[in-house]
Amino acid sequence: MGRLSGKVALITGASAGIGRATARLFAAEGAHVVVGARRRGELDDLAAEIRAAGGQAAVLAGDVRSEDYARALVAQAVERFGRLDIAFNNAGTLGEGGPSTAVSETGWSDTLAINLTGAFLGAKHQIAQMLRQGGGGSVIFTSTFVGHTFAFPGMAAYAASKSGLIGLTQALAAEFGAQGVRVNAVLPGAVDTDMYRSNNNTPESQAFVTQLHALKRVARPEELARSVLYLASDDAAFVTGTASLVDGGVSITRT
Repeated sequence: MGRLSGKVALITGASAGIGRATARLFAAEGAHVVVGARRRGELDDLAAEIRAAGGQAAVLAGDVRSEDYARALVAQAVERFGRLDIAFNNAGTLGEGGPSTAVSETGWSDTLAINLTGAFLGAKHQIAQMLRQGGGGSVIFTSTFVGHTFAFPGMAAYAASKSGLIGLTQALAAEFGAQGVRVNAVLPGAVDTDMYRSNNNTPESQAFVTQLHALKRVARPEELARSVLYLASDDAAFVTGTASLVDGGVSITRT
């Protein structure tokens, strides 16, 4: 019996990285999963992999900046599997980087729209469905240590949008806790994903980032998925409103 047996879970940003690893793990733990991202081909491949392993998966491609898409993902979960118990709002972008005095208004707005507003729109409809079912459920956001315990120059939009998720987490946890809806954020350190490699594309850059962590390595997506699984499962039944660092010690390392 899996830790999520009988549960229905929705994962955004599921085409790669942490989202893909989490969808696979949720399915292996017994959840029926609805996977979302912009790239339909990668989602279809993921769903085929899950089904081949004996799980159940539904696919819906779209843009998290759209409230219609947020609404449609929830509807897909209900139509295919009858309910929604878990939502992992993981879709995100590094956004426009560089000196803050040179960041465009469009670049700033797009980063917040994907990382913060998109997550809010998702949670808005996910929590509404959980309440229609009689309450209870787990909503999880992917934030980051950047802008929370540590800062990098040239990442103002990313830091602002991701730290905003922590405030959103706390507000939603306080608002819906009495109905049994738990809301938490996971804060990864560096994770070996396509996004990480695009921003650290030289051996020197990767060595620098690795050295920042107490564990002197970056995480695998599957390691983050395990932490998300904990927050999604009944093991975390008394955990809500948290900003859960899963950062390899980058927040406390000064050597």
